[in-house]
Amino acid sequence: MRALVPVATLLLAAGCVTESNLKPSLDAQVLQGDKDTAVAKGAGVTLVADGAAWKGNPSNLERTLTPVYVRLENQSGRTLRIRYEDFSLVGTESRFSYSALPPFSLRQSMVSSSSTQGTLEGTGGSGRGSVYIGAGPGWRTGYGWGYGPRGWGSPFYPGYGPYYPGPYTTYQCEEPLPTRDMLQKALPEGTLADGGTVQGFIYFQVVTGRENGVVLRANPVDANSGESLGTLDIPFQVGKS
Repeated sequence: MRALVPVATLLLAAGCVTESNLKPSLDAQVLQGDKDTAVAKGAGVTLVADGAAWKGNPSNLERTLTPVYVRLENQSGRTLRIRYEDFSLVGTESRFSYSALPPFSLRQSMVSSSSTQGTLEGTGGSGRGSVYIGAGPGWRTGYGWGYGPRGWGSPFYPGYGPYYPGPYTTYQCEEPLPTRDMLQKALPEGTLADGGTVQGFIYFQVVTGRENGVVLRANPVDANSGESLGTLDIPFQVGKS
């Protein structure tokens, strides 16, 4: 079942609520000497992720979104495409799939929310919820490029975001999103050449109070043929801070 919610409704639904961190589950493979960072490998691609790595402005971003640091290392012998639509958080119990929220879509949603309401989508779950977000200014800034031996093959472009039903607290956040730090630290979209590495943050809707655990899922895709190289999964526990 596909659950839908207006963009403006979604963003404050994820708004300033209890902070949370994602900690690797007991069955996750963690990096030696770093219990917060987990790794998954397959088809020559390595996914490294840390759900408690955000250090930037706003310092309380985890009250509004779920930022997850990811690093992809490509040793597949192919050029990979990197798109937000190829990443998700999947509830371990609900099986709801929270799609990644492109940072520029957050800005556009806030700027236009008083006059235009689009739709963001997730998969699984059921039901609907309603909250409202006020319009606010966005940052005007460029987007990151230049990862891998040959650099990036395409600029940022919008994707879709998630929704999962549940009670929400509604009040205004301290500053408009996305901040300059969020844009500069975000995972760039594009193509990743064989032998290359790309890293950055992916932003998801807050999962605190909705999930006890989630799985970060990446779907590496061959940029030339469109062929999927399978999925890379890293299980996380949803904690509170």
